[in-house]
Amino acid sequence: MSPISVSTPGRICLFGEHLDYLGLPVIAAAINRRIRITGTQRADSKVVINLPDINEREEFDLTGSSLAYTKPRDYFRSSYNVLVRHGYRFAKGVECEVRGNIPINSGTSSSSALVASWLHFLMRMSDRPRLLSRQEIGRLANEAETAEFGEPGGMMDHYSTAMGDVIYLESEPEIIIEELRPKLGAFVLGDSLEAKDTLDILGRLRSGVTGIVEKVTAVNPEFSLHTADVLEIDDYRPYLSGGENTLLEGTISNRDILREARQVLESADLDHIRLGDLLNRHHANLRDAQRISTPKIDRMLEAALNAGALGGKINGSGGGGCMFAYAPGHAGAVAEAIERQGGQAYIIRIDEGTKVEE
Repeated sequence: MSPISVSTPGRICLFGEHLDYLGLPVIAAAINRRIRITGTQRADSKVVINLPDINEREEFDLTGSSLAYTKPRDYFRSSYNVLVRHGYRFAKGVECEVRGNIPINSGTSSSSALVASWLHFLMRMSDRPRLLSRQEIGRLANEAETAEFGEPGGMMDHYSTAMGDVIYLESEPEIIIEELRPKLGAFVLGDSLEAKDTLDILGRLRSGVTGIVEKVTAVNPEFSLHTADVLEIDDYRPYLSGGENTLLEGTISNRDILREARQVLESADLDHIRLGDLLNRHHANLRDAQRISTPKIDRMLEAALNAGALGGKINGSGGGGCMFAYAPGHAGAVAEAIERQGGQAYIIRIDEGTKVEE
């Protein structure tokens, strides 16, 4: 078999940060920074994965119907196990190299892009390749990365990286994905270079909102984050602490901002200024209600706006990592402004999903 190369993009969350794991919709966009896996079959059953970007190498043998995990978030083995459970078989091992230019642990879904690329690559290397749609690859990536290890994340990262472009995703009561085709200008991604603890933040906010919902439904059993009106929140203030009231308000507000943004993105004549304003409003909630921004990221966003960006927000779980600014016509100046604040800037565009490269 000739070598093949598979790549998958990272993503930015346009709207709906910290909503998807609550069952609320999100809007995400794939970006033209990608994880690429290039390799071929071996004559034996060994898997050899070279990771030069992080100076690591992984090896294991494909023996038995399931691989035991040797470390937390053991995604190379979990992806293999998921594929075997779905009927794929591997008489031979593989040898490959993994390279990428997605900022790592910075909120741009480098891990989900890695898992989707690895799944896609293994499918091609299986005994009888059975190719799946990009949406189906996204579903398996969620199974391999999140469900397999009982982690608290949602589905956005896996579907957006696998499918590409801009998607609107609902996960409750059933998965509904709409592929949007907005004519968007340039974005600038800014890495704060601040480390973040994704699982800690996800756990804090998920348990926080879950606790709020439990308290509110004790008062009103029909309460739902999907249908609650912002004016309705006043009825529940006596039963919640000040911080809980703020978090509930921010969550409902972000839900409504997303609904407005969907209309903007679906419009034939996209209102770029309105889109930027919605991004700014979303970030204000994430900063003040969810408390996931940092002083450095706030400075980077302010500098981006002063340099001509129409709007922007923190990206990913927060507590560090990346922000992005929507900057059609001003991307170069915005990138320079972000770097003057100590960030690493990348001018980015919307990109396609996981693919086999020529």
